[in-house]
Amino acid sequence: MRGVIDDHVATGDAEVATAAALAGADVVRAKYGGHLTRIDKGGGDFATDADVEAEEAIIGVIRAARPADALLGEEGGQRGAAGTERRWLVDPLCGTLNYAVGHMLVAVNVALRGGPAAVADPFTREVFSTDGRTAWLRHEGADTPLVPTSATRLVDVNLDPPFPGAPAFRATDLLAHPTFVARFRPRVVSTTLALAWVAAGRRAAYVTDGGDLSENVHFAAGIALCRAAGCVVTGIDGRPVGRGARGLVVAADAATHEVLMSVIRSGG
Repeated sequence: MRGVIDDHVATGDAEVATAAALAGADVVRAKYGGHLTRIDKGGGDFATDADVEAEEAIIGVIRAARPADALLGEEGGQRGAAGTERRWLVDPLCGTLNYAVGHMLVAVNVALRGGPAAVADPFTREVFSTDGRTAWLRHEGADTPLVPTSATRLVDVNLDPPFPGAPAFRATDLLAHPTFVARFRPRVVSTTLALAWVAAGRRAAYVTDGGDLSENVHFAAGIALCRAAGCVVTGIDGRPVGRGARGLVVAADAATHEVLMSVIRSGG
């Protein structure tokens, strides 16, 4: 889907994504530790007023810079024509449960469909960004390239329900498989910040169940980062993401991806 975004606007769109993610991160950081109003979404899921305010801050930046573009927000839903090619995917606070109970493992995700994206960590003040071709980390005014590596052997696995792949795929079975135990060390972060960590070489891989996540507001920015950084990105079924694949297996290199896929294909 790279061709959806014209090259002459890609760099500018990357800066818009970064500015928007930082605006959302400012809200998340400012409201941390204070009283939060919970908004029930049903099924045990909820948002907070921090999610809503962060989304509005993000949308304000995008609207000012790209007034004709459509948006899809985790909290506010679709804004603008749903069929437009230029559509921003916004997850203002990924890790709401973590945040609501006082944990700082959260992310702010902003992606232009098929193009530039940014993932902000509100508390380290790091922003992981891509123009759709290269990926970098911006921290304290300096940009450094994202370089994935499997050296840590740490693999983040999403254990949040629902589990649409069961019984064929169960993340808990993956964690108990002898090959996985011998090669990797599991981590459960419960935020898609973990995808940015794969791109940055802080994690060897990330695995989650699910449907087609290519245009999911939670995952689109992280997928874009990992692709631009050179990670291997497929569904848990091995199919290319965006073609009806299920879930995600994102690995720092081909060897790590091959091991994970062999364990998954063996039934966990």
